[in-house]
Amino acid sequence: MPNIKSWISAARLRTLPLSVSGIIVGASLGSDIPLWQSSVFWLAILTTIGFQVLSNFANDYGDGIKGTDDDREGEQRLVASGIISPKQMKIVIIKTAIITLIVALALIYEAFGSEDFLHSLLFFVLGIASIIAAIKYTVGKNAYGYSGLGDLFVFLFFGLLSVLGSNYLFTHHFNWELLLPASTIGLLSMAVLNLNNMRDIENDAKNNKNTLVVSLGSKKSKVYHFILIIIAIILSVTYPLINYHSPEQFVFLIAFLPLLLNLKTVYNNKTPKLLDSELKKVALSTFAFSILFGLFI
Repeated sequence: MPNIKSWISAARLRTLPLSVSGIIVGASLGSDIPLWQSSVFWLAILTTIGFQVLSNFANDYGDGIKGTDDDREGEQRLVASGIISPKQMKIVIIKTAIITLIVALALIYEAFGSEDFLHSLLFFVLGIASIIAAIKYTVGKNAYGYSGLGDLFVFLFFGLLSVLGSNYLFTHHFNWELLLPASTIGLLSMAVLNLNNMRDIENDAKNNKNTLVVSLGSKKSKVYHFILIIIAIILSVTYPLINYHSPEQFVFLIAFLPLLLNLKTVYNNKTPKLLDSELKKVALSTFAFSILFGLFI
């Protein structure tokens, strides 16, 4: 039986700051009380963490049973290494999905009450869609992570849904200007996935995991990475320019300084496995951006 340390490893806690970044941005721009006093905010954080952990378990399971993780670089995968059996992981995936759905229902009730049925139904459907997306990234014959669609789904769920959805939980209306910071979070999340796939390009190609990086090749993937980062920064600056009231709004630019170092590292990289440490750099920069953006915007 796997120990607690093994399950924590499979949960990949280092991915959690990135997953909650969109919630912080959306909630900060929607709540009229400090976030730490908001039950909606904390339930949204717990729901998002549940979706992320579910995705990590499912990714470990899907790549493990397909043999994709047998010779991978970076963190050890538990199913591929035999520490957790496919059956054990499958059971935990089901339990995690159920627990996350229960927390999501509590969030929906807290945000909309028992009378707003249409909004409750909409967010329930989005919750189910998030669970399906989390599992189908690598699980099943038609796993979208194996056909180059991972980037699109990351943009939609980590960026648009996370920011716009969390903001809607507070305001009950869409603010289309939030597409700017939502796209920033989405693009930076895509950059993290791109780094992950650049690191794994050789192993993925060998196992027919046709990520966008495998399709583009290493050289074009570097250009793609530059485009993601640069556009993300431009969009982040555009929002406070539209809603300008003080220079303090641009304090969040400090969070992007590590991204400049990341671009240099990616440009000079010739050994894919050395990109593993860059994932943390971009993920934590995104998390820092979300906090500073929320505080000063």
